[in-house]
Amino acid sequence: MVTGMDEGGLEQRLVELETRLAFQEQALAELSQALADARLERARSDELLQAVLADLRGLRGALYADPASEPPPPHY
Repeated sequence: MVTGMDEGGLEQRLVELETRLAFQEQALAELSQALADARLERARSDELLQAVLADLRGLRGALYADPASEPPPPHY
């Protein structure tokens, strides 16, 4: 015998808990997908950043090459 709650109330409570659990499972799946998407986007951003840094290093090397190897400016 259930004390303080009849069988109908207990069943209603069980249905409510099952419904809440289903919503939580759906929310967890959505959060998991969002986290996976964010990780993928971060990996893409990291790759892009590495490419930009490599280009910058190349430009820096070209800009700050040995001044002795540069031809003199036209006014000399």
